[in-house]
Amino acid sequence: MFELIIFEIIDVLESSSRYFHWRLGLTLLLFMTTAVIPIYICYSVIHSISFFSDKWVRILTTFCWFIFIYGLWRIGDPFPLLSASHGIFTIEQGVSRISVIGVTVMAILSGFGAVNYPYTSMAYFIKPVSRNDIICFERRLALTVEMLSAKKRKIAMAIYNHNKLNPAKPRIWDMLASAVHRNTNNGEEINQLKQEVYGLEELLRSVFLELSSLKNMEERQRWSQTLKGKYFNVLGHFFSVYCVYKIFMCCINIIFDRVGRKDPVTRGLEIAIHWCGFNIDFAFWNQHISFLLVGCIVITSIRGLLLTLTKFFYRISSSKSSNIIVLILGQIMGMYFCSSVLLMRMNMPAEYRVIITEVLGNLHFNFYHRWFDVIFLVSALTTIIVLYLSRKPVRVDDSDLN
Repeated sequence: MFELIIFEIIDVLESSSRYFHWRLGLTLLLFMTTAVIPIYICYSVIHSISFFSDKWVRILTTFCWFIFIYGLWRIGDPFPLLSASHGIFTIEQGVSRISVIGVTVMAILSGFGAVNYPYTSMAYFIKPVSRNDIICFERRLALTVEMLSAKKRKIAMAIYNHNKLNPAKPRIWDMLASAVHRNTNNGEEINQLKQEVYGLEELLRSVFLELSSLKNMEERQRWSQTLKGKYFNVLGHFFSVYCVYKIFMCCINIIFDRVGRKDPVTRGLEIAIHWCGFNIDFAFWNQHISFLLVGCIVITSIRGLLLTLTKFFYRISSSKSSNIIVLILGQIMGMYFCSSVLLMRMNMPAEYRVIITEVLGNLHFNFYHRWFDVIFLVSALTTIIVLYLSRKPVRVDDSDLN
């Protein structure tokens, strides 16, 4: 479909042929995202449960798929997606509902990436860390481990002495004796030691996390001094400006219920011609710049999606869940591509978006752009809050080790 967008810009193939391939591509994509992949996901999840027979696996798979279809259909109830004149089994109905999920995923990832990328690439957000700080926390970690080991040895010795002084008795008598003599001196000592061990384990966790954070910051400091680090630092400043601008524009769009009418290329060329006085061929540059812009959007969006999802799925994957994760990734990618075409329409000049409008039918395009702005704003602000809270260091006093 992205190739068809590029073909539309550079006028490759006949218009009727492009329209046919648009319809075919969207039909196959909807068939995959609403039938094939969801059925395989349900089957894989249920089949992994060993106590279900093959007959019940098929029955439950069909039942779960019908629940998915019903939920997908009900998505359209609270949103102004489509006029009621369209039938149930049409491309417009499928795209309108799939795109709600796809636009939500795009907005969440875009909001997270717009904030997280400057945070991880700019030298401004790197806390200065000295080698003495790391050595100090390494000593604290070693001392905490030593104290924890000593406490656990004391517990083991106390339990051994308690069992030695109190030989095994019949079970009923042992239960009565333990109820009567619950608060003996030896038992109180063991309970006190266990509480101290619990406190030391919490302290050990805090010291380890702070030490790991300091080492990561030290590694980022060394990386920021390299040529690659300086390059990404410049990109981080650019994306930080973009993030502030995007958040500001989302607020303006939400408050004033506004949706952009002109694509960025047309608006930029109009400013260059009418306000700056440049004498350029509008049609020529509009076509070529639109081609480059669409290509950049396609490459960066797909790359960002794959990197983000790969990191997430890599952490939760296992030998049993790998097939299910691949299917879920395919489902998310299908919804993402479907909604990307819908949102990319706004970044294309009016003469190139005609065929997309014809294929997608009478969709309420403005709703999807407003929905993207709302979810993007929530995702970006949530990421800012989480990163701000995560920067607060975990302080460990030397008195805690006494």
